[in-house]
Order: sequence, then structure tokens, then C-alpha cells
Amino acid sequence: MRLSKAVGIATISLAMAGCSLFGGKETEEPDLPEQQLYQEALSALEAQAYARAVEKLQRLEARYPFGRYSEQAQLELIYAYYQNYEPEAARSAANRFIRLHPNHENIDYAYYLKGLTAFEQETTFITRYLPLDENTRDPGAALASFESFATLLERYPDSPYAPDARKRMVHLKNRLAAYEVEVARYYLKRGAWVAAANRGRYVVENLQQTPATPDALAAMVEAYTNLDMPKLAASARDVLASNYPDYQYHPVGIESKTLLDAATFGLLGKSERPAPPPPGTSSNSGASQAERSTLNRLTFGLLDNDDEAPTQSEQTVQPVAIKAQPAEESATAERSVLNKLTFGLFD
Repeated sequence: MRLSKAVGIATISLAMAGCSLFGGKETEEPDLPEQQLYQEALSALEAQAYARAVEKLQRLEARYPFGRYSEQAQLELIYAYYQNYEPEAARSAANRFIRLHPNHENIDYAYYLKGLTAFEQETTFITRYLPLDENTRDPGAALASFESFATLLERYPDSPYAPDARKRMVHLKNRLAAYEVEVARYYLKRGAWVAAANRGRYVVENLQQTPATPDALAAMVEAYTNLDMPKLAASARDVLASNYPDYQYHPVGIESKTLLDAATFGLLGKSERPAPPPPGTSSNSGASQAERSTLNRLTFGLLDNDDEAPTQSEQTVQPVAIKAQPAEESATAERSVLNKLTFGLFD
């Protein structure tokens, strides 16, 4: 019994010694004075070492929550989060500062950083370098940024950050209006006339003087026309004609997309009406390109010889003399279906 106890005590002692030798015990950093800790955080910000600045500012707020640098450190922390690409943390820190210090002399800076964080979150890396249509994406970040900047301009119109916020709001307003029009067109394609009219009216009433306003009016005209509301359709048409006389209206129409068409990626049906040809071109060539047969779509043109109509340049080319072929060679020129499918291997 005594031997077993001695062995257990020796094992525990060796384990504790090993932990101390190999760094098992964490070393605590000494408590620095508040001013020194704040100066180190500022030095990290000036050196653009934002991760280290976040660490210093967090430690300063935790150890000196009621110190002389506490409020300023909270503002610096919002900026450090923003520069360190931590939008959620920056927005949370800004909300916390606004809630705790509503009468602070620099609270306009907190509102500005809150809006700027959401603005930068709206333009992500993917949308910045890839050709994606931003009007089809969720505008949640754009709306949050717009609201923060609007609050800044409403409460602090003389703030030094107001001019930049106003310029950014113009871009955000155009972005939100374009998104509403995109949603209205989506509803028009599916015959949801009431929803489409509401989206268009929202742009006209709340997001005026944006490039998407005429498109919103056009969506209202089409929606009210299909809802059999001629007075509302005429009113929207008059507003569109008086304010945008050069606007060319093209109805969206319902998208006739069947389940078979969706399953075959449009190979077995015409999901949309063919677009009208541009001015000055013949409509026959466009129709021959759009109205391809089902067999032609499935086989990528291997089994269907619906050649396109010759262009004007092809018609004016002088014919070239071709040597007459024997009867056997001319017969083989017309390839059979099996020959086309097997690329000439079995026929």
C-alpha cells in the first residue's frame, strides 16, 4: 500500500514538473499603467498593426473601464475593428458606444464609422473583382449603411463627416432603387402584378430622382394594366411621359417557363420570347437563330440541318468554280444520322 502511494505521488510530481518545464503554466503579462497601455494602442494604430491595436484596446477597456482614456479607447476600438476587417465587431462596438454615451462630443464619429462599416461590407471582395450584378443581391448592408448616414445627417448636419456621408448616400439610394426595380421585374415575369406595382410605387414615393425611377414607373404601368386598373395605369404612364419623354418602354411579360424547360436548361422549350432584332437588321435571321427545333437543341446541331439564312455579305460573294464530283462521292456527301452520331466511325 505504501509503495503504491509513493509511486502515485512520484507520478504526479513528475507530471507537474514536466508541465512547468514545457510551458504548461501560462505567463501573465504585468499590469501596465493606463496611459502606457493607451499609448501602445495608438502606436499600433499608427503602424497599421490593427490586430495588435485591437488587443491593446480590449485590454485597456477590461482593466480600466472607468479610466480617463476609457471613452476614447472605445472610439479607437471601433476604428481598429473597421481597419482589421471585422465588420460585425465594429458595428457592435459602435452600437455600444452610442448606447453608453449618447451625449458624447464625438458621437457623430461613431455613427459615421457604423455607416462606413456597412458600406464597405456592401462592396465585398467578390463583387469588387467579379462581373456580378449587385442589384440582384440582398441590400441589407446597403440599407443599414443608408440608415446610419441618414441619422448622422439628421442629428449632426454640421459634422465634418456629413459631406462624405451625403455622397455615399447618393450611391446607396441608387443601389436600393435598382434592387426594388429588379424585384418588380421578377414579379412581373411571374404574374404577381400587385407585388410588382407595390415595388414600383415604393421607388416612386421614397427613392425619387434615381436612375431607376423610370423603370419603376414602367413596372407600375404594366402591373396596373394587367390588373385591369386603367386609371392608375394611365396616371403612371402620364408621369413617365412627362418626366422622361425619351424613355423607351419594353413590357417584361410573364415568363413561360415550364417544368420540363427548367429541368432541361431550356433545351426542350422556349423559356422566354425571342428578343426583337436591333434596328436596321433583318428579323428573319434572328428568328432562325431563336426558333431552333428540339432535335437541334438536344444534339447541338448534329442531327438537324436547319442552316441559317445567308447574310448579305455571303450573298454578294462571287461563286467559285467547283469541280464536278462523281455520283458515288456526291451520294456520300449527304451523311446519315448514324454517321453524324458516331462521327463517321460506323457508317
